[in-house]
Amino acid sequence: MRKLKLIWDFRGPDSSKIAKHHEIHLKEYITLEKLNISLTGIEKLSDLHAIAFLVVDENQMKPIRDALKPHRGQVYTE
Repeated sequence: MRKLKLIWDFRGPDSSKIAKHHEIHLKEYITLEKLNISLTGIEKLSDLHAIAFLVVDENQMKPIRDALKPHRGQVYTE
């Protein structure tokens, strides 16, 4: 099954701190909804751009996308 990476973009000098904080909320959502998701994270793309992400199976994507409203998504490759 294909895996999708749901991505939230944060920009500005505090982008890394905001992405880290957003990841906390993603983990809380996973716990609250009792989802079988273990892959979340953050990536610093530059000094002014960071992302928080969540990797889901393709069949899980629509309800999670609708609830959490990621900025974008892409096919996840390890």
